[in-house]
Amino acid sequence: MNLLDYIAVVPDWPKKGVQFQDITPLLQDGEAFSYCIDEMAKIAKEMNADVIVGPESRGFIFACPVASKIHKGFVPVRKKGKLPRETISHTYDLEYGTDTLYMHKDAIKKGQRVVIIDDLVAIGGTLNAAAELIHKLGGEVVGMIALIGLTSLPGMKNLEKYNLHCLLKVDVEE
Repeated sequence: MNLLDYIAVVPDWPKKGVQFQDITPLLQDGEAFSYCIDEMAKIAKEMNADVIVGPESRGFIFACPVASKIHKGFVPVRKKGKLPRETISHTYDLEYGTDTLYMHKDAIKKGQRVVIIDDLVAIGGTLNAAAELIHKLGGEVVGMIALIGLTSLPGMKNLEKYNLHCLLKVDVEE
């Protein structure tokens, strides 16, 4: 299945010069979405993950079903004010500014093997921030999985040390 057929490119959104990779057509197609989750689950299982982490919000879309499919727990990484108990945080750079991610302080146990799943890798800030949170709690990031990796931006290169797998590789400068 060619998953690229289910990605709509929206030029100049959310700002001029950005070629936004809209995943909603993929989500709307049951067969394509199931295929995507199955492929991610195979990779996560091969990585021998103890737990799956997904950043807010599109990471939840992929990480939750993958965690369920391989019978592992899911840990959300959220934005400020979204988690009710004690948290740790990490501030990072985005394509369009900075942001801070939070994780419950007891979400990852020391030594747990963690796979982080998100929808897209651009400059790698969100995935790297999630990895920093996991490291702070004593977890081991054994891999990262994304639906789309943007090859013309530095994120895929920046995250090579984390055993990054992208189901699609897209050059947004084409």
